[in-house]
Amino acid sequence: MKKSLKIIAASLAGVAAAGIFAAAGINAHVKNSVADMIVSPSEAGDFGADCIVVLGCKVKDTGAPSDMLRDRLLRGIELYNLGAAPKIIMSGDHGRKDYNEVGTMKKFAVEAGVPSNDIFMDHAGFSTYETVYRAKEIFGAGRIVIVTQKYHLYRALYIAKRLGIEAVGVDSDLESYRGQIKRDIREVLARCKDFATTLIKPEPKYLGEKIPVFGDGDLTNDEYY
Repeated sequence: MKKSLKIIAASLAGVAAAGIFAAAGINAHVKNSVADMIVSPSEAGDFGADCIVVLGCKVKDTGAPSDMLRDRLLRGIELYNLGAAPKIIMSGDHGRKDYNEVGTMKKFAVEAGVPSNDIFMDHAGFSTYETVYRAKEIFGAGRIVIVTQKYHLYRALYIAKRLGIEAVGVDSDLESYRGQIKRDIREVLARCKDFATTLIKPEPKYLGEKIPVFGDGDLTNDEYY
C-alpha cells in the first residue's frame, strides 16, 4: 500500500512539474515573440495605425475608472493627441445595465477633449481575445495601437499577431498598482489559455453588424453616453 502511494505521489509530482515547465515555456514564448512590438508613445505616432484600442478594466461603484483604467485612458488620450491614430476604440465589459466600462471610458475621454465621433464603444469586449478579434472583424481595423499595462500587453499583442493584425503596444504603467503580484500570477495562466485559444481561433460570444472604425464613433453610443 505504501509503495503504491509513493508511486502515485511521484506520478502526481511529475505531472505537476511537467505542467510548470510547459507554462514557463509558453510564457517565455508569448513574451519573447512580441517584445519588439512594445514601443514608446513617439514610436507609436509613426506607426500609422487605424485606431488606438484601449482595453477595459474595473470601474468603481461610483462610476469612476479604477486607477489602472484611468492610466490606460490617459495613455490612450495622449496617443490620440500625438496623432498615433485618428480614432479610439474603448473596449470593455458592458454585459449588465448596471455596469458599463465603455460608457465610463468614453465619458472620461470626451471630458478630456477627444471628439465624441472619434471614439468607438465596443460593448462586448469581455476578454482580451474578444476585444482584439472584434477590433478586426467588427470595426475593420487592420493596424492598431494597443494600450494597457505592460504585464497585460504581451498577451494582447500576441493575440493580435496570431489573428493577423499589425499591432504595436504602448504600456500605461504611469504608477505602481496594489495587488500586482496576484495579477502577474494570474497572467501566467491567462497567457497559457490564450496561447491555446489562438490555435483554435473561436469566434467571440458576440459579433454583430460591422461598424467601420473609419466612420462615426457616435453610432456605437448607448443610453449611458
